[in-house]
Amino acid sequence: MMKKYVLGTAAATLSLTLVACGNDKPQESQPATDGGKVQLRIATESNYKPFSYLDAEGKHQGFEIDLIHALCEEMKAECTITSYDWDSLIPGLIADKYDAIFASMSATEERRKTVNFSEPYFNNKLVLVGKKGDTGTIADIDGKNVAAQQATVSSQYLEKNHPKANIKIYDKQVNAYLDLAAGRVDYLLSDIAPATDWLNNTEQGKDFEVKGESIDINDNVAIAMRQSDTELANNFNAAIASLKANGKYKEIAGKYFDPALIE
Repeated sequence: MMKKYVLGTAAATLSLTLVACGNDKPQESQPATDGGKVQLRIATESNYKPFSYLDAEGKHQGFEIDLIHALCEEMKAECTITSYDWDSLIPGLIADKYDAIFASMSATEERRKTVNFSEPYFNNKLVLVGKKGDTGTIADIDGKNVAAQQATVSSQYLEKNHPKANIKIYDKQVNAYLDLAAGRVDYLLSDIAPATDWLNNTEQGKDFEVKGESIDINDNVAIAMRQSDTELANNFNAAIASLKANGKYKEIAGKYFDPALIE
């Protein structure tokens, strides 16, 4: 049995074709519809300012949140956004709790064994953050206490390239900031945009700075979906390309940081 749901874009009409397979094959998920519109459930992690965070009223804010809304408008889909803990995101996707993960997730080869990814919607670099006046760089962290968020490219980079550092892993980035500010760790390795936001826009961050050059690890960030959802990935890809072509993408990014940070 085949069901076809139509998603529109300014450039073209996109179709989301959902096939229910036999018992011997995985069954492709079927987003709900309401009056002909596809209803997509989006998962995020709301402790990663300026990409995704909650404001004082508990509302989702940030670059990725604005981008989600713009992509859904481009696709003529209605999307609901819900926050989850970082380490539950992929298991929840596999369990069909939602249709896509939009949470600054790196499209690594290891994750591709489990999930499908869209084309990248930004390119990430890493930076080491430490106290102003400290002359250390990434080459000097052996024996030092270095913070990173769990299950991220930052923590993986440290484990692979600096095993002699005392790596401190945190469930949330905000908790790593707290320990850095309190002097419980010497450095923090982080994605460049959230680190820059913390340095420039918080009282705690004013006493810290980036140490040395940014680290380019060819880290491409994308939307994660179940492996069977190839047509959904195609629709996201077309919508991302459209927003980049018409300037909307750069307009959204410019509200939160210098777009050059993620190009």
